[in-house]
Amino acid sequence: MLNLLETILYMMPEELQNIISSIPSFLSDDLEEIRIRELRPLSIISGGKNYYIDKYGNPCLSPTHGYIVTNEQTQRILQLISNYSIYALEDELRNGYITLKGGFRVGLAGQTVLENGKIKTFKNINSFNFRISREIKGVADKVMPMIIESDQIMDTLIISPPGMGKTTLLRDIARQLSNGFEDFEGVKVSIVDERSEISGSYKGIPQNDIGYQTDILDACPKAEGIMLLIRSMSPDVIITDEIGRNEDIKSIEEAINAGVRIITTAHGKDLNDTLSRPTLKNVVESGFFHRILILGNSKGIGTLEKVYDGRNMKELLLCPIKL
Repeated sequence: MLNLLETILYMMPEELQNIISSIPSFLSDDLEEIRIRELRPLSIISGGKNYYIDKYGNPCLSPTHGYIVTNEQTQRILQLISNYSIYALEDELRNGYITLKGGFRVGLAGQTVLENGKIKTFKNINSFNFRISREIKGVADKVMPMIIESDQIMDTLIISPPGMGKTTLLRDIARQLSNGFEDFEGVKVSIVDERSEISGSYKGIPQNDIGYQTDILDACPKAEGIMLLIRSMSPDVIITDEIGRNEDIKSIEEAINAGVRIITTAHGKDLNDTLSRPTLKNVVESGFFHRILILGNSKGIGTLEKVYDGRNMKELLLCPIKL
């Protein structure tokens, strides 16, 4: 656990380091988030479930037994993650998170400072979400034959509720398309990584393996990034995550019309849930996506529940498979 969390632990006061280092291995092995909220109990997300943690690192179901985080501890965390200069991170803070070396991302909450009606930065920060980014190389092995047809990459939409592994899957798809694999030669891949989660870039350098032929636009809005990459990098495939805005859809349509393949994700528990949103309903029903993958947890987190041919909505998967 310590090797995995070394960077994160360095960003915490000693007492919190000791508590988190004492979390039992059955939880730390599947650790997804560490939630630190001032004057409230310390908690973690592991295996998709929330646990409160007491002062000895033990999980407890009741928040009344959880270790209460102090103001001094949250202020110390802020100093450490900002290297004692929160003002130097205003651009990142505007998006509500800071990316640490190693690809870990820290989400923040507190009081927003507005400028012309838009978030300029944060102050009085009192909540932190340390998200543990994990690479699982090979997680896309069972998916690759489904999104490649006659050596052609299919425009693909991956639908999933939060925490089901869609970003992990997307990362490995990028790596495999870029590097190539048996019977498939690698292609030029570009990633618009608006939230720095796919590549886990730190100071512009990806901390995750996203392939030899992959170019990244880090912390760039999807719509602008897609159009920029088409003009500047001549990609064969553009990968991005969590589409949903009208401008995202328009840029995706432009890319597909320009002959660039698109692989992206959207929030949703199933296809019907996604189709309930007008912007996604239009692009799905228009047949832009030739493959639609649904992730869930019927066989555990990271289960491929369904695969559709987006041109005729025929189901291509006989039964769910664990990736």
